[in-house]
Amino acid sequence: VFGGASASAASGSNRRAIKFMKKQLLISAALLGFGLANLSIVAAETGVPPEGIAVKDSEKIAFLGDSITQQGFVNPSGYVNLVISGLGACGLKVTPIPAGISGHKSKDMLARLDKDVIAKKPDWVTISCGVNDVWHGANGVELEPYKTNMTALVDRCQAAGIKVMLLTATMIKEDQANPENQRLVAYNEFLRALAKDKNCLLADLNSSMQAAVKAPGGAESAPGKKLTGDGVHMNAFGNQMMAAGVLAAFGLTDSQIKAAKDKWYDIPNAMNLGTISVTLRQYQCLEALAAKRKQTVKAIVDAAVAKTMDDLIKEAR
Repeated sequence: VFGGASASAASGSNRRAIKFMKKQLLISAALLGFGLANLSIVAAETGVPPEGIAVKDSEKIAFLGDSITQQGFVNPSGYVNLVISGLGACGLKVTPIPAGISGHKSKDMLARLDKDVIAKKPDWVTISCGVNDVWHGANGVELEPYKTNMTALVDRCQAAGIKVMLLTATMIKEDQANPENQRLVAYNEFLRALAKDKNCLLADLNSSMQAAVKAPGGAESAPGKKLTGDGVHMNAFGNQMMAAGVLAAFGLTDSQIKAAKDKWYDIPNAMNLGTISVTLRQYQCLEALAAKRKQTVKAIVDAAVAKTMDDLIKEAR
């Protein structure tokens, strides 16, 4: 306990020390390319300190969702696999627990939560739910029961010691003005509020998707299919958009996500360029050539396509 002048001197010394520490922190932040405002923004958006990643090595992540999530695991370039790959690029060996089922809505996910998620004891669960609740129209789930279902999903996961990340529902048909996307707005507003109220991480994929759809350039595709194959289910670029959003919410930096993307671009069979059709007469010619070469028709066609593709890639570079 200090008294009199000694206390005053100590207080002044403490103030000088604190002032010096603040100055050093400001200098460090500047050297790292961050302003203090930016540090606050990053922390608010990800829910973790900007210098850290929320996921730890050897943890398990359950991915609960509908067909978008189901395809995100089955497809080698699906967003679930890209998230695991992105964490792996940071030295984190993480085990995915796939829990996406086509056509499922919030009520369906709630009904199978114990079996598909809680019983498997993951450290984390990402919850992607809302597209079918709106897209299925009369067979969907109205906003108020959706709120009840989503709140129950979060509460039950957290009660089981599972950390939760909510994913806002992605766009329907890549046209924000359509009635379905307008109806989806309230669902996503609720998810943002729920994440804040329940202290969950939030990957705002709907906002990311809207920005990507509006951005110039990108993939050459028919309108409404910049990020999706059918207006709803993700193509390779849409899966990258989703994975980047999830990784950012986990706390990966822009440079870490960029490094992950560099690897994503080399995943085999990421884009389907269609099939080859021929006449029966042409097929007979191919059969004769295959017999001469002692190969199958498929083998000689695949070899020809691969050679042509290599030539095209070399020309493009």
